[in-house]
Amino acid sequence: MNEHLKDFIHFLVVEKGLSKNTVVSYERDLKSYIAYLKTTESVSDFELAQRTHIIRFLAHLKDDGKSSKTIARHIASIRAFHQFLLRERVVGHDPTVHIESPQHERTLPKVLSLQEVEVLLDAPKLVDHYGYRDKAMLELLYATGIRVSELIGLNMADVHLTMGFVRCIGKGNKERIIPIGKTASTALEEYLQQGRPKFVSKNHKDDALFLNFHGKRLTRQGFWKILKRLANEANIKKELTPHTLRHSFATHLLENGADLRAVQEMLGHADISTTQIYTHVTKTRLKDVYSKFHPRA
Repeated sequence: MNEHLKDFIHFLVVEKGLSKNTVVSYERDLKSYIAYLKTTESVSDFELAQRTHIIRFLAHLKDDGKSSKTIARHIASIRAFHQFLLRERVVGHDPTVHIESPQHERTLPKVLSLQEVEVLLDAPKLVDHYGYRDKAMLELLYATGIRVSELIGLNMADVHLTMGFVRCIGKGNKERIIPIGKTASTALEEYLQQGRPKFVSKNHKDDALFLNFHGKRLTRQGFWKILKRLANEANIKKELTPHTLRHSFATHLLENGADLRAVQEMLGHADISTTQIYTHVTKTRLKDVYSKFHPRA
């Protein structure tokens, strides 16, 4: 069974061109599914997998306290896997037919106010190369709305300061060209002149834009630690995630009258319905402002 899983993962990487994080998510979901089939249902061949087995697996996830969003993701992974097995003629049927995903509420993304963003962006102190790097990363995230995985994936050749844009490779290996403003350009220029050269290792050459202490590409975990530290120093009490500046970027653009399609393109969303969640955020924020400041509210 594990051999078929390896074939599916290879298919996702090579033919579908999915991102590393997405592939890891598929693999994790399917490993738990296969383990359940083997240990609980005594199923050692996918041809023997039935709809009832999958339904009991989903019930098992629910009993474990998994959210409806997590269960829906498992269903999507299992469905894609069984459809792959059917196409490859490993099995003769698809047991996921007529299995519906649970309805789940889309939670509104957490965003920072303009004042909180300014405080956070001013948190890095430009006293050493770490400060220049951290300042450039935060300014670039807020200026472009790129994902953290896209940020740390940037190479030197992806930044074009004279023309004022950054090139990034997003989900599905799709390329985006995103404009960057004067403030972010200045922060990047200062980092490239006074910060990055001090990170470069004599023993290891890396084309990555943002480097760590060892002169290697900064990791997602490394950035997350930096963000938490800077938020603490800025005394920001709101719950932060690596996507907080991305959410704030989109929300602030829409609040100031940006076109939804343009925001969708900059964020790299395949479906505009994903971008529309930010219109709900802006409406919620407007209601809060109205309730707080209107004398007849």
